[in-house]
Amino acid sequence: MHIVQFQHTRVPVEKYGGAQRIVVWLSQALVELGHDVTLLASPGSSVPGVRVVEVEAAEVRRPGFDVHHYVPGPVDVIHYHGLVEHPPNVPYVATLHGNLGPGSVAPPYVICVSENHARRHGTQSFVYNGVRLDEYEFRTQKSDFDLFLARLHSAKGWRVAVQAAKQEKFRLVIAGGWRPTWSRWLKFVGEVGGAEKRELLAGARCLWMPAQWEEPFGLNVVEALASGTPVIATPRGALPQLLGTDGTPGAIGQTYDDLIAIRRRLADFDPQACRRRAERYFTHLRMARDYVRMYEGLLDRGRLPAGQPLTRAEPSG
Repeated sequence: MHIVQFQHTRVPVEKYGGAQRIVVWLSQALVELGHDVTLLASPGSSVPGVRVVEVEAAEVRRPGFDVHHYVPGPVDVIHYHGLVEHPPNVPYVATLHGNLGPGSVAPPYVICVSENHARRHGTQSFVYNGVRLDEYEFRTQKSDFDLFLARLHSAKGWRVAVQAAKQEKFRLVIAGGWRPTWSRWLKFVGEVGGAEKRELLAGARCLWMPAQWEEPFGLNVVEALASGTPVIATPRGALPQLLGTDGTPGAIGQTYDDLIAIRRRLADFDPQACRRRAERYFTHLRMARDYVRMYEGLLDRGRLPAGQPLTRAEPSG
Protein backbone atom coordinates (compact mmCIF):
# COMPACT_ATOMS: atom_id res chain seq x y z
CA MET A 1 0.00 0.00 0.00
CA HIS A 2 0.93 3.64 -0.40
CA ILE A 3 0.20 5.14 3.01
CA VAL A 4 0.38 8.86 3.69
CA GLN A 5 0.90 9.91 7.30
CA PHE A 6 0.10 13.48 8.38
CA GLN A 7 1.62 15.10 11.46
CA HIS A 8 0.81 18.77 12.02
CA THR A 9 4.10 19.61 13.77
CA ARG A 10 7.77 19.18 12.94
CA VAL A 11 9.30 15.76 13.57
CA PRO A 12 11.22 14.33 15.17
CA VAL A 13 11.07 15.98 18.58
CA GLU A 14 14.05 16.08 20.91
CA LYS A 15 12.22 16.03 24.23
CA TYR A 16 8.50 16.09 25.05
CA GLY A 17 6.15 14.82 22.35
CA GLY A 18 4.78 11.28 22.58
CA ALA A 19 2.42 11.55 19.61
CA GLN A 20 5.23 12.84 17.41
CA ARG A 21 7.45 9.91 18.34
CA ILE A 22 4.63 7.51 17.52
CA VAL A 23 4.27 9.07 14.05
CA VAL A 24 7.99 8.62 13.40
CA TRP A 25 8.10 5.02 14.64
CA LEU A 26 4.92 4.06 12.79
CA SER A 27 6.20 5.53 9.53
CA GLN A 28 9.52 3.72 9.89
CA ALA A 29 7.83 0.43 10.78
CA LEU A 30 5.50 0.60 7.79
CA VAL A 31 8.54 1.06 5.55
CA GLU A 32 10.21 -1.92 7.24
CA LEU A 33 7.09 -3.99 6.47
CA GLY A 34 7.45 -3.14 2.79
CA HIS A 35 4.87 -0.38 2.36
CA ASP A 36 5.34 2.85 0.44
CA VAL A 37 5.12 5.66 3.00
CA THR A 38 4.98 9.43 2.59
CA LEU A 39 4.98 11.60 5.69
CA LEU A 40 3.44 15.06 5.41
CA ALA A 41 4.87 17.17 8.22
CA SER A 42 5.76 20.75 9.04
CA PRO A 43 8.81 22.41 7.47
CA GLY A 44 12.08 21.26 8.99
CA SER A 45 10.94 17.65 9.39
CA SER A 46 13.23 14.76 8.51
CA VAL A 47 12.83 11.08 9.39
CA PRO A 48 15.55 8.52 8.52
CA GLY A 49 14.29 5.98 6.00
CA VAL A 50 11.00 7.76 5.31
CA ARG A 51 10.00 10.03 2.43
CA VAL A 52 9.04 13.35 4.03
CA VAL A 53 7.13 16.12 2.25
CA GLU A 54 7.29 19.43 4.11
CA VAL A 55 3.94 21.22 4.14
CA GLU A 56 2.22 23.71 6.39
CA ALA A 57 -0.45 22.07 8.54
CA ALA A 58 -3.03 24.69 7.57
CA GLU A 59 -2.69 23.65 3.93
CA VAL A 60 -3.50 20.00 4.71
CA ARG A 61 -6.43 21.02 6.89
CA ARG A 62 -8.07 23.40 4.43
CA PRO A 63 -11.30 22.48 2.57
CA GLY A 64 -10.65 20.83 -0.75
CA PHE A 65 -7.17 19.60 0.13
CA ASP A 66 -5.86 17.40 -2.70
CA VAL A 67 -3.11 15.07 -1.50
CA HIS A 68 -2.02 14.47 -5.12
CA HIS A 69 -0.65 18.01 -5.29
CA TYR A 70 2.04 16.88 -2.86
CA VAL A 71 2.28 13.12 -3.38
CA PRO A 72 2.70 11.55 -6.83
CA GLY A 73 0.90 8.37 -7.85
CA PRO A 74 -2.04 6.56 -6.24
CA VAL A 75 -2.63 6.93 -2.50
CA ASP A 76 -4.42 4.11 -0.68
CA VAL A 77 -5.04 5.84 2.64
CA ILE A 78 -4.17 9.00 4.58
CA HIS A 79 -3.54 8.50 8.26
CA TYR A 80 -4.09 11.69 10.25
CA HIS A 81 -2.88 12.10 13.84
CA GLY A 82 -5.70 14.29 15.09
CA LEU A 83 -9.34 14.92 14.23
CA VAL A 84 -10.23 15.70 10.62
CA GLU A 85 -12.36 18.77 9.96
CA HIS A 86 -12.29 18.63 6.14
CA PRO A 87 -12.07 15.10 4.69
CA PRO A 88 -9.52 14.54 1.90
CA ASN A 89 -10.29 13.06 -1.51
CA VAL A 90 -8.94 9.59 -0.64
CA PRO A 91 -9.78 7.06 2.14
CA TYR A 92 -8.58 8.19 5.55
CA VAL A 93 -8.34 7.30 9.22
CA ALA A 94 -7.14 9.27 12.23
CA THR A 95 -5.54 8.35 15.51
CA LEU A 96 -6.93 10.10 18.57
CA HIS A 97 -3.95 10.58 20.89
CA GLY A 98 -5.76 12.51 23.61
CA ASN A 99 -9.17 12.57 25.29
CA LEU A 100 -12.28 14.26 23.97
CA GLY A 101 -14.66 16.04 26.32
CA PRO A 102 -16.77 14.06 28.82
CA GLY A 103 -19.45 12.06 27.05
CA SER A 104 -18.04 12.75 23.59
CA VAL A 105 -18.20 9.98 20.99
CA ALA A 106 -15.34 9.61 18.54
CA PRO A 107 -16.14 10.03 14.84
CA PRO A 108 -16.32 6.73 12.90
CA TYR A 109 -12.94 7.27 11.21
CA VAL A 110 -11.09 7.47 14.55
CA ILE A 111 -8.75 4.81 15.93
CA CYS A 112 -8.02 5.04 19.65
CA VAL A 113 -4.78 4.01 21.37
CA SER A 114 -6.06 1.52 23.95
CA GLU A 115 -9.11 -0.58 24.70
CA ASN A 116 -10.03 1.68 27.62
CA HIS A 117 -9.57 4.78 25.45
CA ALA A 118 -11.84 3.32 22.77
CA ARG A 119 -14.54 2.24 25.22
CA ARG A 120 -14.69 5.69 26.79
CA HIS A 121 -15.12 7.23 23.33
CA GLY A 122 -17.87 4.91 22.11
CA THR A 123 -15.85 2.84 19.65
CA GLN A 124 -14.15 -0.54 19.41
CA SER A 125 -11.38 0.53 17.06
CA PHE A 126 -8.00 0.83 18.72
CA VAL A 127 -4.32 0.05 18.21
CA TYR A 128 -1.83 0.08 21.06
CA ASN A 129 1.15 2.37 20.65
CA GLY A 130 4.54 0.77 20.15
CA VAL A 131 8.13 1.94 20.61
CA ARG A 132 11.38 1.24 18.83
CA LEU A 133 13.08 -1.04 21.33
CA ASP A 134 16.51 -0.25 19.89
CA GLU A 135 16.16 3.33 21.15
CA TYR A 136 16.11 2.15 24.78
CA GLU A 137 18.75 0.52 26.94
CA PHE A 138 17.67 -2.57 28.86
CA ARG A 139 19.36 -2.78 32.23
CA THR A 140 18.86 -5.08 35.20
CA GLN A 141 21.21 -3.29 37.59
CA LYS A 142 19.55 -0.09 38.76
CA SER A 143 20.82 3.10 40.38
CA ASP A 144 19.67 4.69 43.63
CA PHE A 145 16.78 6.84 42.35
CA ASP A 146 13.14 6.57 41.34
CA LEU A 147 11.89 8.44 38.28
CA PHE A 148 8.91 10.60 37.41
CA LEU A 149 8.86 11.28 33.65
CA ALA A 150 5.93 13.35 32.39
CA ARG A 151 4.66 16.91 32.20
CA LEU A 152 4.46 18.66 35.57
CA HIS A 153 0.68 18.80 35.40
CA SER A 154 -1.73 17.83 38.14
CA ALA A 155 -3.30 15.23 35.82
CA LYS A 156 0.00 13.33 35.78
CA GLY A 157 0.17 13.14 39.58
CA TRP A 158 3.70 14.44 40.02
CA ARG A 159 2.94 15.83 43.46
CA VAL A 160 1.93 12.34 44.60
CA ALA A 161 5.39 11.06 43.70
CA VAL A 162 7.02 14.03 45.44
CA GLN A 163 5.00 13.44 48.59
CA ALA A 164 5.98 9.78 48.58
CA ALA A 165 9.69 10.58 48.18
CA LYS A 166 9.65 12.98 51.10
CA GLN A 167 7.69 10.59 53.31
CA GLU A 168 9.64 7.43 52.48
CA LYS A 169 12.97 9.24 52.07
CA PHE A 170 14.06 7.97 48.67
CA ARG A 171 15.72 9.91 45.85
CA LEU A 172 13.30 10.97 43.13
CA VAL A 173 14.39 12.43 39.79
CA ILE A 174 11.60 14.50 38.25
CA ALA A 175 11.90 14.91 34.47
CA GLY A 176 9.34 16.96 32.59
CA GLY A 177 9.70 20.39 34.11
CA TRP A 178 11.86 22.38 36.48
CA ARG A 179 11.15 23.68 39.97
CA PRO A 180 13.49 25.01 42.68
CA THR A 181 13.85 22.64 45.61
CA TRP A 182 15.88 22.39 48.77
CA SER A 183 14.96 18.80 49.56
CA ARG A 184 17.75 16.23 49.47
CA TRP A 185 15.23 13.70 48.14
CA LEU A 186 14.13 15.59 45.01
CA LYS A 187 15.98 16.54 41.84
CA PHE A 188 14.18 18.41 39.04
CA VAL A 189 15.98 18.03 35.72
CA GLY A 190 13.49 19.64 33.30
CA GLU A 191 12.42 18.09 30.01
CA VAL A 192 14.83 15.41 28.83
CA GLY A 193 15.50 13.58 25.58
CA GLY A 194 18.09 11.47 23.80
CA ALA A 195 20.88 9.91 25.82
CA GLU A 196 19.86 11.67 29.06
CA LYS A 197 16.34 10.26 28.90
CA ARG A 198 17.60 6.80 27.95
CA GLU A 199 19.99 6.79 30.93
CA LEU A 200 17.29 7.88 33.37
CA LEU A 201 14.84 5.23 32.17
CA ALA A 202 17.44 2.46 32.31
CA GLY A 203 18.92 3.49 35.65
CA ALA A 204 15.76 4.15 37.67
CA ARG A 205 14.62 1.70 40.31
CA CYS A 206 11.05 2.34 39.19
CA LEU A 207 8.89 4.78 37.25
CA TRP A 208 6.14 6.62 39.10
CA MET A 209 2.95 7.09 37.07
CA PRO A 210 0.32 8.13 39.65
CA ALA A 211 -2.01 9.59 37.00
CA GLN A 212 -5.03 11.56 38.20
CA TRP A 213 -6.89 11.47 34.88
CA GLU A 214 -7.91 8.79 32.39
CA GLU A 215 -4.70 8.12 30.49
CA PRO A 216 -5.36 7.37 26.80
CA PHE A 217 -2.20 5.25 26.75
CA GLY A 218 0.91 6.14 28.76
CA LEU A 219 3.93 6.01 26.47
CA ASN A 220 6.34 6.64 29.34
CA VAL A 221 5.16 3.37 30.90
CA VAL A 222 6.12 1.39 27.81
CA GLU A 223 9.44 3.24 27.60
CA ALA A 224 10.15 2.19 31.18
CA LEU A 225 9.19 -1.43 30.49
CA ALA A 226 11.50 -1.47 27.45
CA SER A 227 14.29 -0.31 29.78
CA GLY A 228 13.61 -3.06 32.32
CA THR A 229 12.18 -0.59 34.82
CA PRO A 230 9.05 -1.51 36.82
CA VAL A 231 6.15 0.91 37.07
CA ILE A 232 4.05 2.10 40.02
CA ALA A 233 0.74 3.44 38.69
CA THR A 234 -2.84 4.30 39.51
CA PRO A 235 -5.78 2.48 37.82
CA ARG A 236 -6.58 5.36 35.48
CA GLY A 237 -7.34 4.87 31.82
CA ALA A 238 -5.13 2.40 29.98
CA LEU A 239 -2.52 1.98 32.73
CA PRO A 240 -3.80 -1.37 34.11
CA GLN A 241 -3.84 -2.79 30.57
CA LEU A 242 -0.24 -1.75 29.98
CA LEU A 243 1.02 -3.48 33.10
CA GLY A 244 -1.15 -6.60 32.90
CA THR A 245 -2.18 -8.83 35.76
CA ASP A 246 0.81 -11.04 36.64
CA GLY A 247 2.40 -8.41 38.90
CA THR A 248 5.99 -8.78 37.64
CA PRO A 249 6.52 -5.60 35.55
CA GLY A 250 4.86 -3.28 38.08
CA ALA A 251 1.68 -2.79 40.03
CA ILE A 252 -1.45 -0.66 40.33
CA GLY A 253 -2.32 1.16 43.54
CA GLN A 254 -5.83 2.43 44.20
CA THR A 255 -4.81 4.78 47.01
CA TYR A 256 -1.74 6.71 48.12
CA ASP A 257 -1.08 4.10 50.82
CA ASP A 258 -1.29 1.38 48.16
CA LEU A 259 1.37 3.15 46.11
CA ILE A 260 3.64 3.41 49.14
CA ALA A 261 3.16 -0.29 49.86
CA ILE A 262 4.10 -1.14 46.26
CA ARG A 263 7.22 1.02 46.53
CA ARG A 264 8.31 -0.95 49.60
CA ARG A 265 8.40 -4.20 47.63
CA LEU A 266 10.37 -3.19 44.58
CA ALA A 267 12.41 -6.37 44.90
CA ASP A 268 9.33 -8.33 43.78
CA PHE A 269 9.47 -6.87 40.28
CA ASP A 270 11.52 -8.41 37.48
CA PRO A 271 13.37 -6.28 34.89
CA GLN A 272 13.31 -9.20 32.48
CA ALA A 273 9.53 -9.41 32.76
CA CYS A 274 9.29 -5.69 32.04
CA ARG A 275 11.30 -6.08 28.84
CA ARG A 276 9.38 -9.19 27.76
CA ARG A 277 6.08 -7.37 28.09
CA ALA A 278 7.33 -4.52 25.91
CA GLU A 279 8.67 -6.98 23.35
CA ARG A 280 5.42 -8.95 23.21
CA TYR A 281 2.85 -6.18 23.06
CA PHE A 282 4.34 -2.73 22.48
CA THR A 283 6.84 -2.68 19.59
CA HIS A 284 6.70 -0.31 16.64
CA LEU A 285 6.41 -3.26 14.23
CA ARG A 286 3.44 -4.75 16.03
CA MET A 287 1.77 -1.33 16.06
CA ALA A 288 2.34 -1.01 12.31
CA ARG A 289 0.94 -4.47 11.57
CA ASP A 290 -2.19 -3.68 13.55
CA TYR A 291 -2.65 -0.39 11.74
CA VAL A 292 -2.28 -2.18 8.41
CA ARG A 293 -5.16 -4.44 9.45
CA MET A 294 -7.19 -1.30 10.10
CA TYR A 295 -6.28 0.14 6.69
CA GLU A 296 -7.20 -3.12 4.99
CA GLY A 297 -10.55 -3.20 6.76
CA LEU A 298 -11.23 0.35 5.63
CA LEU A 299 -10.37 -0.41 2.02
CA ASP A 300 -12.14 -3.78 1.88
CA ARG A 301 -15.39 -2.59 3.38
CA GLY A 302 -15.40 1.10 2.61
CA ARG A 303 -15.63 2.00 6.28
CA LEU A 304 -13.80 1.53 9.57
CA PRO A 305 -13.91 -2.00 10.98
CA ALA A 306 -16.80 -2.80 13.28
CA GLY A 307 -17.10 -5.48 15.93
CA GLN A 308 -13.99 -6.78 17.62
CA PRO A 309 -10.83 -4.62 17.54
CA LEU A 310 -8.30 -5.72 14.95
CA THR A 311 -5.28 -5.93 17.24
CA ARG A 312 -3.52 -9.27 17.16
CA ALA A 313 -3.60 -9.96 20.89
CA GLU A 314 -4.71 -8.23 24.03
CA PRO A 315 -2.11 -7.11 26.62
CA SER A 316 -4.04 -8.33 29.65
CA GLY A 317 -1.94 -11.04 31.24
